[in-house]
Amino acid sequence: MRYRNLEECIIDLEKHGHLVRIREEVDPHLEMAAIHMKVYEAGGPALLFENVKGSTYRAVSNLFGTMERSKFIFRDTWHSTQNVIGLRNDPVKALKNPFKYIGTGVAARKALPFKKSGGPAGFKEIQISDMPLIKHWQGDGGAFVTLPQVYSEDPEKPGIMNSNLGMYRVQLTGNDYKVNREVGIHYQIHRGIGVHQHKANKRGEPLKVSVFIGGPPAHTLSAIMPLPEGMSELTFAGLLSGRHFRYTYVDGYCISLDADFVITGEIHPEDTKPEGPFGDHLGYYSLIHPFPVMKVHKVYARENAIYPFTVVGRPPQEDTSFGDLIHQLTGGAIQNEIRGVKEVHAVDAAGVHPLLFAIGSERYTPYQQVKQPAEILTQANRILGTGQLSLAKFLFMTAEEKGRNVSTHEMEDFLGYILERIDLHRDIHFQTNTTIDTLDYSGTGLNTGSKVIFAAVGDKKRELCTDVPELMQGLPGFEQVNFVMPGIVAVRGPQFTSYPEAEQQVNDLCDAIRARGPLTTCPMIIFCDDPAYLSAELNNFLWVTFTRSNPSHDIYGVNSFYDFKHWGCDNVIIDARSKPHQAPPLIQDPEVEERIKRVFAKGASLSGVGMK
Repeated sequence: MRYRNLEECIIDLEKHGHLVRIREEVDPHLEMAAIHMKVYEAGGPALLFENVKGSTYRAVSNLFGTMERSKFIFRDTWHSTQNVIGLRNDPVKALKNPFKYIGTGVAARKALPFKKSGGPAGFKEIQISDMPLIKHWQGDGGAFVTLPQVYSEDPEKPGIMNSNLGMYRVQLTGNDYKVNREVGIHYQIHRGIGVHQHKANKRGEPLKVSVFIGGPPAHTLSAIMPLPEGMSELTFAGLLSGRHFRYTYVDGYCISLDADFVITGEIHPEDTKPEGPFGDHLGYYSLIHPFPVMKVHKVYARENAIYPFTVVGRPPQEDTSFGDLIHQLTGGAIQNEIRGVKEVHAVDAAGVHPLLFAIGSERYTPYQQVKQPAEILTQANRILGTGQLSLAKFLFMTAEEKGRNVSTHEMEDFLGYILERIDLHRDIHFQTNTTIDTLDYSGTGLNTGSKVIFAAVGDKKRELCTDVPELMQGLPGFEQVNFVMPGIVAVRGPQFTSYPEAEQQVNDLCDAIRARGPLTTCPMIIFCDDPAYLSAELNNFLWVTFTRSNPSHDIYGVNSFYDFKHWGCDNVIIDARSKPHQAPPLIQDPEVEERIKRVFAKGASLSGVGMK
């Protein structure tokens, strides 16, 4: 199907059993988000909320909740889009097999944006307060748009082909925002819109911005796609939807004629207001910080508009499915961008950005003789300097080897493969005082922290423990120890109020281990608040360990040492306890959970869906 709008997609999904209508009145304050999360967790259908309290507009969520549904939505354009992206990454393909790719030129021509003259026919002016004002978590600062397409143009080269379409969260209410007159837009200066704002600031002029909400699902996906250099998001939107992105200009603002809602306005130089808190993809609240404020010009809604939303929280959530969809569409893009790299996996369970697993290659070094990481270290630095991957804190990397089948997506096996082979005296490499994800509060300041590379190749150096080693049992002062996975145990640590106190506590653990002798089968120890919780399942280990630690400050070692600025140890200890400066975790409201049971009750709209 080539949907002209969101309504056509919803009708198609319902016809094929992929969508359920919720007839009951549902409160956008916490209830809609809670219903969405329960249905997503159960692998349930897309949801059309027909009766949103306080708004005349309907809302839809969980459109991309499963890979099956996403591929169904894009079933008519999926392969042609993959082919075009593949050609942009590797145009030699077309020269080698021209008949196979003959259709991609037609697909690409249909993708070019199409400008229409005149005003936005079929739209009417509304107020922001007319929209479904959805608040997702009880600690959120207000109502947020979670699936916006934020549009801006290069002030030095205006026009749609020099535009940026990005998904930057938009706060509609709360804090100091004047309702219907101001909204907050959360983005960093290195993003496309940030580059445009910087240029506008230098020119001493405001940046015109349009926020599109809804439209064909391809438009939503285009706002988050990591596209090849030179391919615009709006061209991709047309490519994946199978029809031109249609637009016009009103009062100098770009208007998507396919969107359901459009908010237009200006961002003035140095004009910021507090934005947040907001329940974010790391599973914590991102706190209040100053971000650009957009002064609202006009707000439009198409006739019978539908408001799409998702819920952001501890993974997995719907954005997990987004990530899988993007990975399948882009295919081997990273291999073409970084020579020698075979796989890079941003681990969703750890909040995506904190943790990467990667497989590279050792091609140009005397690898068979030396058997130590060499080329993969240069590849690791390239990975940590590439796009969104640069936000990572932890990178575990090995090399592809003949006869050894290793996959970054078999996470426990991959970590075990690294831990069997890593030389802890040689193969740990830090980058300090650098940038991390703005939403990650484990660092030393906003967007400030450190990175570490664990690199391992060659033959096994150790056998890994398959239970708590005898040496770790009954350790004086550290009696609670749980087995996590081969080579890793979790130890309960006391509370602390400062880093010097934390360091002393970890040093006490190191001394206790050292006093009992070498611990050869357990190269990694996690110092944490609750070992039973951390060890209960792999996702708990990944989430707690890598969202609550800053490598430079929270990695310690038994018998650690420095040798010409290089740090090494006999056993790595990661302090993954909650830090005093970290943001609070997201916790669902039990009262809201109780209230939404009515929608899942027998005879209700979601009877039998999502309830345990």
